[in-house]
Amino acid sequence: MKNNYCVIMAGGVGSRFWPLSRMDKPKQFLDILGTGRTLLQMTFDRFKRICPVENIYIVTSKIYNNTILEQLPELSTEQILLEPARKNTAPCIAYANYKILTKNPNANIVTAPSDHLILKEEEFLKVINEGLEFVAEKDALLTLGIKPSRPETGYGYIQVNGTNYEKTNKNIHKVKTFTEKPDKKLAKVFFDSGEFFWNAGIFLWSLKSINKAFETHLPEINSLFKDGFEVYNTPKEIEYINQTYFECKNISIDYGVMEKAENVYVYCSDFGWADLGTWGSLHENISKDENKNSILGEKVFAYDIKNCIVNMPKDKLVVLQGLKDYIVVESDDILLICKKEDEQEIKQYVNDVKLKFGDKFL
Repeated sequence: MKNNYCVIMAGGVGSRFWPLSRMDKPKQFLDILGTGRTLLQMTFDRFKRICPVENIYIVTSKIYNNTILEQLPELSTEQILLEPARKNTAPCIAYANYKILTKNPNANIVTAPSDHLILKEEEFLKVINEGLEFVAEKDALLTLGIKPSRPETGYGYIQVNGTNYEKTNKNIHKVKTFTEKPDKKLAKVFFDSGEFFWNAGIFLWSLKSINKAFETHLPEINSLFKDGFEVYNTPKEIEYINQTYFECKNISIDYGVMEKAENVYVYCSDFGWADLGTWGSLHENISKDENKNSILGEKVFAYDIKNCIVNMPKDKLVVLQGLKDYIVVESDDILLICKKEDEQEIKQYVNDVKLKFGDKFL
């Protein structure tokens, strides 16, 4: 267990959860499930069952440092890696890799987003532990694939080679292809084929394997973070990282490494996973009343409303009548009322608000 490490990526702004998710406190820092714990805290609670607390690192924007220290007081400041700019997932993973290298060159790492829902925690822990054992023994980059329950267009897909699986664990297959979010017709083809799994965006690898992959496929990014090895965990680290991110290109780990490497595998699993990317995905995965409404708010009166998600402040008295398939959310000085089927337009609404009022309502 001492060689198990976890990197939690927590730098996103969660704009599709606007207005509840705002720039100063995006969705990973909110208790959007009504459990008493934020999504980040729930992710941390999960992974500290797999590795020691001192082996957990959070990569985030520098503006969220104090929020993370408040929500995860068990962490030291050294375990919070502060990005001066958002450059996608490859740079943040490279940064974490070299920080961990200063502590343990034999590390085996699970890298995961901070805002996913896991309903079957014991199954998830089993998958992660078996995955860490696999990457400890084999030069492999392992990703988690989720058995699809529907032809979803909002997720990326991984195609597996059904006959090419590991003898030690038949759930682990060689990856055949990665595919970005498909249209409805293609998603149905993927679903019906049985060869495609949702890409959960959770990765496992040994430090040696992932650093070798960066050297091969993203040498410029690798060199930038490798050259700072001597300054990590010193007062010069922040200045060095600020300069490094200025020089670093914006690229995802999927596009930069996973889609190009030859030693990529997928663990095909089903542990009640959901990427809580939108209000609709949240509505699908939380409890609902007999009319399929999910209502958060202590003073909401609902009359003849169906299949709606409502999120209201505790002290706000709200009366809703005659709505069907709507999102109704109030946060501070913003009220959003939007058809569920049009929730992808929320990003555009946010852009329009920014054009007219600047960052005041973001």
